[in-house]
Amino acid sequence: MNALDARARFRELREGDGLIEPGELDAVWAALDTVRPQDVLGEWKGGEFRTGHPLEGVPAEADWYGKTFASVHDAKPLMCRNAAGELYSNLELGQGEASLWTVEFRGESTATMVYDGRPVFDHFKRVDGTTLMGIMNAKGVPADGPFYYFFLERASEAPPAAGEGA
Repeated sequence: MNALDARARFRELREGDGLIEPGELDAVWAALDTVRPQDVLGEWKGGEFRTGHPLEGVPAEADWYGKTFASVHDAKPLMCRNAAGELYSNLELGQGEASLWTVEFRGESTATMVYDGRPVFDHFKRVDGTTLMGIMNAKGVPADGPFYYFFLERASEAPPAAGEGA
């Protein structure tokens, strides 16, 4: 699969409503370009692919909005909405925040978010100028998974954070 086909397949899988075989997502991932940590800085709105992974649905239960990368050393992996609809960094769920590193995954070096309080890595690849595909990997997960697959869309305008005016 080439990068153009991978982007088209990514969109099809993202828009579908059924379960997705992880192998289909792996094929898309393999054809996408790697990304540097500094290229992912900013605000991102997130979503997940339905593969039957045990974490599926957990972000939605926490009212997960997405991720914020203020700098390579200031990453907020679990930006959620409170009861008033304001964004906050869910430190409890994430057991802290994170940072961005270049890490090798599946033989390629790409931007990876390393959680501060958990042995968890979110690897990223570029779908297009405003979209990233992510694979969550963790200590104890075999080389062939199961992995948690998700995506991030660059937020055009960040909603107000808790404590800021609307």
